[in-house]
Amino acid sequence: MQTTPPATTATKRRVPLWDNARWIAITLVVIGHGILPLISEDDLAYSVYLFIYSFHVAVFVTVAGYFAKSGPPNARSLRQILTDIVFPYFIFETIWTVLRWVLGGGFSLDYTTASWTLWFLIALALWRISLPYLVLLRFPLLIAIAISIGAGYTETIDSTLALSRTIGMLPFFVFGWKLRQWQLTGRWLALPTRVAWRWRAGAIALFAAVLVLMPIAIETWRDLKLRRFMLYDESYVAIGYDEPWSGAIRLVLLLSAMLFSVAFLVLMPRRTTWFTAFGTATMYIYLLHSFVLFPFRETGILAGEQPFWVLPAMILFCIGISVVLSLKPVRRVFRPLVEPRARWLFRPQPSTATGTLVLPPGAMPPLPPPSAPEDPSAPEAPKPPA
Repeated sequence: MQTTPPATTATKRRVPLWDNARWIAITLVVIGHGILPLISEDDLAYSVYLFIYSFHVAVFVTVAGYFAKSGPPNARSLRQILTDIVFPYFIFETIWTVLRWVLGGGFSLDYTTASWTLWFLIALALWRISLPYLVLLRFPLLIAIAISIGAGYTETIDSTLALSRTIGMLPFFVFGWKLRQWQLTGRWLALPTRVAWRWRAGAIALFAAVLVLMPIAIETWRDLKLRRFMLYDESYVAIGYDEPWSGAIRLVLLLSAMLFSVAFLVLMPRRTTWFTAFGTATMYIYLLHSFVLFPFRETGILAGEQPFWVLPAMILFCIGISVVLSLKPVRRVFRPLVEPRARWLFRPQPSTATGTLVLPPGAMPPLPPPSAPEDPSAPEAPKPPA
């Protein structure tokens, strides 16, 4: 008698490439925030800052878009948006409000204006919600680019609910989704090492050229207000550009950041490294590092001209912050804040006596097949008598 073999449960295996990219990208975020007080007086610090900002946020958003689901939302995905994004936002926005009040500021609990780094949580929630609708259209990436460029021409889109950055950086999120649709990860991982290093040599040359160009033309970048363009949180008029061609600057930045993002991913180790496990802690690093850097931002410790060693020291310090905040003891302590499960807040079933609130997968019956077109040669059906 033939027996059926027992079913095996497929387990998802993490790809080291993406965890490596996550941790290095978030570390660059910490470095960018750490050296920010130095850029006004130090051209070298400003060059490093512009180099990092030319691609690091784009990489972070692209990776988020790569793993975003574009199918119809179900109960699980909606719950994840609440527990992974919405609840942490309210928790940390409240913490920042109380902290400012304790330090002598006014108490103003305003959840429509994100504190410092918390804009990303609002943006991520809006990107995830809008992606299934956007990908229903043809050419979603081109549409996202057009929306981003067009938004810069109006001053009505501001930092309220992080809309300016959400719309401005939308192309990076859609670009990440497109990379997954093109199934580039499998092809890249299957390349022989010698072929992969040819691509990496091109990526190294690209980043080297940008590193050389930044300090050479540093005064030009200051005059162009390039940093403000890279933040995507202001209209062109607010930056000082009211010309019709102002959107071309954002277009160049968007396309170059996408190119740099691909070059960045090409340079990521494909194997497991000493920091691969840290790639699972990026949200902890993102939400907690701002508290460590807050004194440097507010006290003026780094204000004015600094000795040459301060810049490399701050970079090493920021790398240390990223490592420490990735450790398991830190994650264990802060898990209730960063990853609140809030099981008590959810219904045991996503339905009520009056109807379904959230449809689980497979709850909707299949749509009826489309009716066949009428045959023009068929005789007309008799009409009923009047």
